[in-house]
Amino acid sequence: MERDSKKEARNYVWEGAIPLQIHLHQSEVTTLPSPPPALILAPRIGYLPLLVPQVKPFFSSALPPGVDTVWFDYKGLPLKWYIPTGVLFDLLCAEPERPWNLTVHFRGYPANILTPCENEDSVKWSYINSLKEAAYIFHGNCKNVMNMSQADQFELWQSVMNGNLESYLRVSSKLKFGIFGDTFSLRLNSSSVKSRERAELDAAGTVTSGRIPVRLYVWSIQEDFDNLEDAPSFDSWDKISYINRPAEIREEGKCFSLGDAMKMLLPEIFGDKASASGDISKTEVEDYLKLNPEEASNIEGTKVMAESKDVESCNLSKSAEIKLLRIQGIEPKLEIPFTWLANNLMNPDHFLHICVYVKVPELTTI
Repeated sequence: MERDSKKEARNYVWEGAIPLQIHLHQSEVTTLPSPPPALILAPRIGYLPLLVPQVKPFFSSALPPGVDTVWFDYKGLPLKWYIPTGVLFDLLCAEPERPWNLTVHFRGYPANILTPCENEDSVKWSYINSLKEAAYIFHGNCKNVMNMSQADQFELWQSVMNGNLESYLRVSSKLKFGIFGDTFSLRLNSSSVKSRERAELDAAGTVTSGRIPVRLYVWSIQEDFDNLEDAPSFDSWDKISYINRPAEIREEGKCFSLGDAMKMLLPEIFGDKASASGDISKTEVEDYLKLNPEEASNIEGTKVMAESKDVESCNLSKSAEIKLLRIQGIEPKLEIPFTWLANNLMNPDHFLHICVYVKVPELTTI
C-alpha cells in the first residue's frame, strides 16, 4: 500500500501539466489579423524555454525580421526561466488561472531582470547545477553528480525533458540520493513485525538523510485577504525572498511535520532565528568545486547559474501569518509529515519547492 501511494504521488508530480494560452506581444505582430494564441499543455516539472520549439513555429509567420531572443511574461512581469513552470504558476497565481495566459516575446530581452538563456543547454546546465546543490546538502559533496558519465547525463536530462519517469529513476538511482526519514515516521509506518522487517529489507543499502534540500519562494504582503481571488497582484521579483535552506529533521519523539519544518525554515516569521539551518547557496557549491577540481573534470558546464541567489532576509514581526502555502499545486495541511512531502513531491532536481504567501504588518530589511 505504501509503495502504491508513493508511486501514485510520483506519477502525480511527473504527469502534472498546466494549460497555457500563449499570446504574441502586440509590438512584434507584423500581420493582419494578429495570430491567434498558441494552446500548449506545459509539464509542471519543465521549464518555459523548453516550449520554444513548439511556440516559435506557431508565430514564425507573424514575426519581424531580426535575431530571436525568446522570453515570456505574465501580466508584464518577465518570468525567470530557471524556475520550474509549475512553481511559477503556484507562486504567481494565488487563484489558479486556467488556461494560464502568458505573453511570448522574440525581441527586447530584459537582461536587467533575467539572466541570459541562449538555448536548451542553458536550461540543462541550470538543472545540473541544482542537482549539485542538492547533492551537497544531502551528501556534503557533489561527487556522484560530477562523476556522471556523459551517457547518463544525457539520459537524465532527456528524461526530464520528455517526462519519462522510468528512465529518470533508472539513472538518478546512481546518484544515491536515497530517501528522507525520521525515526518516528519509520516506527509509525512499520508498526507490525512483518512490515518492520519488510521496511528493513527495502532500506538495505539505501542512503537515508535528515537534511532535505528546500527552495523557498516567500512573498511578503501587507494586504489582508480571505479569498484567493482577492490576493494582491504580483508585479515585481523584488517582493520575493528566494531562499535555499536545508530542513534538518529533528528527532524529538514525534512526527516532524510541515509546520515544524516551516518554523525551522522561516525563523524570521516564527521568531526563533537560532533554529535556522544555514543557507546552502551556489557560492558554497562553487567553493567546494574550486577545492576539489578533480570532480569537475568529467562534466561540462560546471558554472553555477549567476542569478540563482538568495535575496535579503526580512525581519518580520511575530504577528506575521502564512496566508498560502503551496507545493506541486497542493495546499497541504501543516500537520502532514514533512518527510512524506520530501520523498513524494520533490522536483527532478531533488529540491522541494515551496511557495509561501506571508502577511506582514511591518517589514524591515536587515
